[in-house]
Amino acid sequence: MLIERRIAGFLIRSDATLREALLCIDANKSGLVFCVNDGGLLEGVLTDGDFRRWLLAHSSVSMDAPVIEAANRHPAQAAMADAADLIAGRLSDVIRMLPLLDASGRVVAVARRRTPGDVIWIGGHAIGAETPCFVIAEVGINHNGSPARARQLVDAAVAAGADCVKFQMRNLNALYRSGASGSATAEDLGAQYTLSLLTRFELPPPVMFELFDYARARGLTVLCTPWDPDSLAALEDYGMEGYKIASADLTNHDLILRASRTYKPLLVSTGMSSDAEIVETVALLRRSGTPYVLLHCNSTYPAPFKEVQLKYLHRLREIGQCEVGYSGHERGFHVPLAALACGAKVIEKHITLDRALEGSDHKVSLLPDEFRQMVEMIRQVEESLGQEGVRRMSQGEVMNRANLAKSLIAARALRVGDRVTDDAIMVRSPGRGLQPNRRSELVGRTLRRDIAAGDFFYPSDLSEATVGARAYQFRRPWGVTVRWHDYRQILAKTNPDFLEFHLSFKDMDEPFESFFDGPLDLDLKVHSPDTFAGDHLLDLSNESATHRDRSVAELQRVVDLTRALKPYFRRATRPVIIASLGGFSTTSLLDPDAVRRRYDLMADSLARLEADGVEIVGQTLPPFPWYFGGQLFLNLFVAPHDTAAFCAQHRLRLCFDLSHSKLACTHFKWSFKEFIDAVGPHTAHLHIADAKGVDGEGLQVGDGEIDLPAVRDQLDRLCPAASFIPEIWQGHKNEGEGFWIALDRLEKMGW
Repeated sequence: MLIERRIAGFLIRSDATLREALLCIDANKSGLVFCVNDGGLLEGVLTDGDFRRWLLAHSSVSMDAPVIEAANRHPAQAAMADAADLIAGRLSDVIRMLPLLDASGRVVAVARRRTPGDVIWIGGHAIGAETPCFVIAEVGINHNGSPARARQLVDAAVAAGADCVKFQMRNLNALYRSGASGSATAEDLGAQYTLSLLTRFELPPPVMFELFDYARARGLTVLCTPWDPDSLAALEDYGMEGYKIASADLTNHDLILRASRTYKPLLVSTGMSSDAEIVETVALLRRSGTPYVLLHCNSTYPAPFKEVQLKYLHRLREIGQCEVGYSGHERGFHVPLAALACGAKVIEKHITLDRALEGSDHKVSLLPDEFRQMVEMIRQVEESLGQEGVRRMSQGEVMNRANLAKSLIAARALRVGDRVTDDAIMVRSPGRGLQPNRRSELVGRTLRRDIAAGDFFYPSDLSEATVGARAYQFRRPWGVTVRWHDYRQILAKTNPDFLEFHLSFKDMDEPFESFFDGPLDLDLKVHSPDTFAGDHLLDLSNESATHRDRSVAELQRVVDLTRALKPYFRRATRPVIIASLGGFSTTSLLDPDAVRRRYDLMADSLARLEADGVEIVGQTLPPFPWYFGGQLFLNLFVAPHDTAAFCAQHRLRLCFDLSHSKLACTHFKWSFKEFIDAVGPHTAHLHIADAKGVDGEGLQVGDGEIDLPAVRDQLDRLCPAASFIPEIWQGHKNEGEGFWIALDRLEKMGW
């Protein structure tokens, strides 16, 4: 049995409509909802079965009828004060959830059977198999009796990114046989030392409560370890959201039972206990109905690494049939990271301002900056753990595979109708074509296209379907990406309004004039290289003046090249140059002040460019771009409002990359619609591709998460004249196959 006090999702007002009640049932996924009046008093229950029976009994129904009309007015129930065994006895296959009432008849909790995957809530934090790790900064008595130092520790926990700060409370008169003022000379040396610290450092409850309020005001969840029944009662009167049970009290069943009767989450440390004692306490916890998490712990200070025994976490999960965590007393923070990889969903470490202060806890505590590093690494390790199940390639791997892997290529020229023989195939890098493991599928195939010697075979060569270019019709100017060597072939197949040359830094040194016979009746756009010789990444906001100077010089070269290209395009009046203007960091995203400074550097760099006759537009960017085979962090032209503000202040227009910005919205949990509302009015040009998750970039139209018809309507209103290209990753492969698929789909969507 499990008793839940987080019950808002299971309650509905009796005068709410049936429609509202069914939506509530759908959201809580429990098949029922409890009906209460304005005072919270139970008046009925509506289950799926109740609703069906009500429908069958009425020839005419309205979904706007009050829910209480269809509810069972005499639901099974129990009192919150009833014994746990009695409550558990009322649950059955028929009664799966039981409302628990206080003395006034108000619903204050719900009892149900425990199920695998139960999520426990502490404050606003969920602890479950798929939730982020709950990180606790244990202050304990590291304040050494100073309320001011305790506040500093709370501030340090906030700055470090902890989810929770934890204290300890004791009534020394009730806890020690010698009492708070006793000499304890009859005790062993260890107990004497501990009591000496506690009598000097323990803060009185009123001071503790002020600290709790302070921590809550700073956004932290607060927990406290009650060491005795009197302290538990005081904390319960305060309104604590959950409790930590110290390892020293794992066998103190009386205290655990008292804590469990609050039906608030318990984090139970298992240090200095035997396997049998843990099993015994778990049995008590399960009977009580309280939600709990077991914390693996070695209660020595500091704990030797050889005695930590992280593998016991697996056994602890088996015993507890619950989520598990780790409370560490070893030096450093690499062991908690390993515990996370072993399945820990709670990490608790002591925090101190000075390890030289008096008290054994300080010696095993992390300094504020160390705690911050631990939290950062916990979040990184969580990301790295990923999901169980079938392996999928990351976006970076897909990109590197295209560069580093091998492909099947034609050993000689082949014509339409030729049957592919084994000796007509070679394996060579790069990996842009059909992978070598598909050679046997290719042998014996009849070709439906000509293939030059050295050209790639593609997956489409194994398919009966064909995809090719044709003439397209769109309501705004459109084009395709090209290189010097392939634009003629593309123009022979389709009817773009402009060409967008995606330059590499090597392309810029080519004598481009040799690729043109004369002017084209088209407009022109140029995409600046992102990277230049010597691994130089274009960044007009880089904090290094040397890096900025080179970036300005390289972009100036792009401007000069574009001006030289302009006479070859009759419709080009002021050619657009699309550029990812920079804002990179290497280890993490920047804080808001740093972002503002980088925007100032960006503005200064742009002002240094001589760009008469062309227009430089900044591209909206994803938070985690892929360069040089790995991932970096981007900070400028990522968020909607600072991007729009910069554009308005400096009269800069944008290339709005839908895929990039959708990834940013997914990561930061922004509304994509609101993002478009902010940047749409500043948009001159669009890069259209789909996106998925936080790094699924450049996906084929319709293969991701973007509602492209809705985006079309929004952009028609905000920037109706903006041009576009399909920016499908590797869309140029197989004679532009990815582009033609995208254009076909966009045309059918009414673009």
